Amino acid sequence: MNKPSNDRQFRPVAVPDVELGGFWGKWQDAVCNSTAETLLDRCVEAGMLKAIDVDQPSPGVVIPIQPWGGTTQMFWDSDLGKSIETIAYSLYRRPNPKLEARADEIIDMYEKLQDEDGYLNAWFQRVEPNRRWTNLRDHHELYCAGHLMEAAVAYYQATGKRKLLDIMCRYADYMIKIFGHGEGQIPGYCGHEEVELALVKLARVTGEKKYLELSKYFIDERGTEPHFFTAEASRDGRDVSEYHQKTYEYAQAHQPVRAQTKVVGHAVRAMYLYSGMADVATEYKDDSLTAALETLWGDLTTKQMYITGGIGPAASNEGFTDYFDLPNDTAYAETCASVGLVFWASRMLGRGPDRRYADIMEQALYNGALPGLSTDGKTFFYDNPLESAGKHHRWKWHHCPCCPPNIARLVTSIGSYMYAVSDNEIAVHLYGESTARLKLANGAEVELEQTTNYPWDGAVAFTTRLEKPARFALSLRIPDWAEGATLSVNGEMLDLNANMRDGYARIDREWAAGDRVALYLPLALRPQYANPKVRQDAGRVALMRGPLVYCLETTDNGEDLNAIVLPRELPAAETVVLKDLNDAVALDLKVEREETSNWGTALYRKAPAERQVATARFVPYHLWDNRAPGEMLVWVQSDR
Repeated sequence: MNKPSNDRQFRPVAVPDVELGGFWGKWQDAVCNSTAETLLDRCVEAGMLKAIDVDQPSPGVVIPIQPWGGTTQMFWDSDLGKSIETIAYSLYRRPNPKLEARADEIIDMYEKLQDEDGYLNAWFQRVEPNRRWTNLRDHHELYCAGHLMEAAVAYYQATGKRKLLDIMCRYADYMIKIFGHGEGQIPGYCGHEEVELALVKLARVTGEKKYLELSKYFIDERGTEPHFFTAEASRDGRDVSEYHQKTYEYAQAHQPVRAQTKVVGHAVRAMYLYSGMADVATEYKDDSLTAALETLWGDLTTKQMYITGGIGPAASNEGFTDYFDLPNDTAYAETCASVGLVFWASRMLGRGPDRRYADIMEQALYNGALPGLSTDGKTFFYDNPLESAGKHHRWKWHHCPCCPPNIARLVTSIGSYMYAVSDNEIAVHLYGESTARLKLANGAEVELEQTTNYPWDGAVAFTTRLEKPARFALSLRIPDWAEGATLSVNGEMLDLNANMRDGYARIDREWAAGDRVALYLPLALRPQYANPKVRQDAGRVALMRGPLVYCLETTDNGEDLNAIVLPRELPAAETVVLKDLNDAVALDLKVEREETSNWGTALYRKAPAERQVATARFVPYHLWDNRAPGEMLVWVQSDR
C-alpha cells in the first residue's frame, strides 16, 4: 500500500455532484417542499425586499436601534443571501421555475442597488449612507458581504447564471482596494467573521487567487496590535471602553489568531473564523494555522461542548462561559453555532481524513444543527436546550432570523460534506443513501453509489462505476463508537487494523466498474456519562445509538420525566419504527420510575420516593417537539 503524504489537500465535492436519498433525501424534500419558499416569504413579510428595491423609498429604520448601537435590520442582506443559497441548493433536487424567478428578481434588485465602485449593503446605502466602514466591529458589513458571496457561488453552480457572482466579484475587487496597509486603506477586519470563508469559496469557483489573499489578510490581521477596533472607535468619536460585551474576546479579536488557545466569545463568530482559518490553512498548506486550530479544537471538544454537539451555553453573549459549564434547561446552543461547528469540522478535513473531526461533524450535524428544523420544514429552533419543562417550542420567525436559512442551506448542501477528493483519493466522511460523481485530480472519473438506511441501520454498501479501471484510494470513516465494524471488498473481508489511518479504513487499489465495498457499523446502544466537572449532569446518563443522541418526551412517557431512572446495566432495547417521525427508530427500555402521585403534600420528607418498574420510550433528540408539546429530557437519572 502506498503511504499517503501528510501534506494533502482535500476539497469538498460540489453540491450538484451528489444526489441524496434515504434519511437526508427526506430532509431535503422538506426544504424543497416548504422551507425554501417559506424563508423567502418571511423575508418579504419582514420588509427585506423594500430595503433593497431602489425603485421604492427607503423604509428607514424598521427594527429599532439597540443599546449596542445597531439593529438586526443591518443583517438583512445576510438573511436574503442565505435564503438565495438555500433556493440554489434546492433547485438541484427539484427545479422550481417560480422560486428561481423570485430569486432572479432579488438579484436584479441587488444589481441596481450596487454602487459604481462595487460597494453593496442595503443598510449603508439606503439608511445610513454616511456610516459606511465606520464601525466594522459592530455593524456586520463584511459579514453581510460574505453571505451574499456564498449565495452567489451557490446560485452560479445551480443555475449557471453569473449575475450575482459578477456582482460579488466586483464587490470583492472593491474590498481589495479598500483594505490593507497602503496609503488611504483600512487596516481592519469584521467584528462578525464570515467573509473569510466566503472569499475562499469565491476564489475556488473563479480561480482568482486574489480573493484567497484577501481572506488570508483578514485572518492574519485579526487581534494584532495596535488594535484596529480601538483605533476605529477613537476615529469615529466613540468611547473606546463602551461597547457590546466589553471584551475583544467576544469577536475572537483579543489576540492574533495563531496565539489563541481557548475558544471564547460569541459561538457563531468563533466557528466562522475557525472555518476560514482552516480553509486558508488547506490552500496555503499553513502548518501554523493548522497547529492553532488543533489546539482550539481540543479546547472546545473536551471542555465546552454539549453531547449534542451544541456549543455556547449562554444567551447573554450567545457564546461561551467557563470550562465545563453546560446547563441543560437553559442551554443556548444556537442552531447557527452547531451549523458553524459542522463547517469548521468539515474544513479541518481539508488536509486529510481524520476521525477526530469527522466524528464531531456528524455529532453536531445530527444532534446540534438538525433539531433547528421541523420535519415539515416550516418551523425552527434558535436555541436548543437539552431539557424542557414543556414551554420550549419551535417558532415561525425571529427578530434575528439567522438560524432558519442556515440549517436549510446546510441540509440542502449536505452531499458536499459527505465526500471529498484529493489528487488520488476519495474520502467518505458521512454515510447516507446517495450517488456521488467524483473527479480526481489525476483525471479519474468515478461514480460512487452508496446504499444504506443509515443512521437507522449500520449496513453501508458502495458500488463503483468507471469507464475504465483506475487506481486510487477510497478512505471510509470508521466512527470511534463503531466497535466491531467490518469491511469487505467484492466479498473478501479486509483486516481493518491493517488498513486504518487516522480513523479511516484506506483501500488503495485499482478499481473497476462494479466493485462493491460492504461496511458494517454496529449501532449498539451505549450509555454516555459526563465528566464529573460538569455539575449539571452529575448522577445522570444520556443514551446514544450510532451518531444519534436520544431523549424522553411527554408524548411517549407522560409527565415528570425526571422521575425515570435508568439502571446501571442497560437492559436490551426494543427498537420501534415511528411512522409519524420520518420512520425514525425509537428505543423502548425497561426502567424504574419514582412514584410522584403518592408523595403526599410535603415538599420535603426523609424517605425517598418509591419506585416501580416501567417502560420508557426514547426518541432521537433531533426530532423532539415535532408531535404534541410537552416535557423533554436528555440526561436521565442513573441508578449507580
